[in-house]
Amino acid sequence: MLLFPHILELGMKKNGSIQLNMFPTTIMEGLRIYHIIEGRFEWHINHQPYVFYPGDVALIMPDIPFGCDNDVLKIGSFTWIHLALPKKDGHIQPGKWSGLSDSEAAAIGKILSLNNLPALSRFNEVGRIIKCIYTELSEMEVAFQARVNHQIDELLIQITRKMTQQTHSTRDFPKTFTQLEVLLRQDLAHQWTVEEMAGLVGMGTTLFTEKVKSYSGFSPINYLINIRISEAIKLLKRVDITVTNIALDTGFYSSQHFSTTFKKLTGYRPSEFRKNHLRNI
Repeated sequence: MLLFPHILELGMKKNGSIQLNMFPTTIMEGLRIYHIIEGRFEWHINHQPYVFYPGDVALIMPDIPFGCDNDVLKIGSFTWIHLALPKKDGHIQPGKWSGLSDSEAAAIGKILSLNNLPALSRFNEVGRIIKCIYTELSEMEVAFQARVNHQIDELLIQITRKMTQQTHSTRDFPKTFTQLEVLLRQDLAHQWTVEEMAGLVGMGTTLFTEKVKSYSGFSPINYLINIRISEAIKLLKRVDITVTNIALDTGFYSSQHFSTTFKKLTGYRPSEFRKNHLRNI
């Protein structure tokens, strides 16, 4: 790519079977951006595990290790672009090919360099832009060079805006957490999945799982179980509801499942908890 020395690599991978030794951990110069089209990929970025689903984006900064611990490439498809971005004042930023002003390029470079968000959720715009770049390079119609560079600018703008928005959502997550709990309690009998819970707050499952774990210390499913148990404790204080009905109303498969889980988390069986509570009234 003589006209585009800043594009180190551009590609798409569609993998129909599990392949061994096909995704080793690598460390490279430049910014690597991966967009998931299909499948579920467990990748490590800077030695930290992340799970990526369709629509998610992996953002790998220069000199950061990226790959799988076991080098296995799983079934699915993704696109990626690898960009060479020069450093200025200690931060990477778009080069002379960019149409951004110096101040805009510096701002984007600073956000990219300082922000620690290697997983961006629900971000199909990245896939659309990479596809557009690929089409322009393949067809080479009039003004394709300007169009490609414009799309790379747009890609970097969209990514830095998304990073800023996800940073803000981190600060607002306690409020989101409260809203989520209200919605879950309204229908605890429903067998909620992680995907459904993430959808209630407008997040991808990867980001949602990270935020729940960071905020509560629990995985999403264990967080849900704790909500179920806390609601069951309220209901056990009412003598007009049977233990079996409480189990079903709070989303447990059976009274035995409820009893086992309740004792594990509280130290009492539901019937024992109810007797102790009524004795102390």
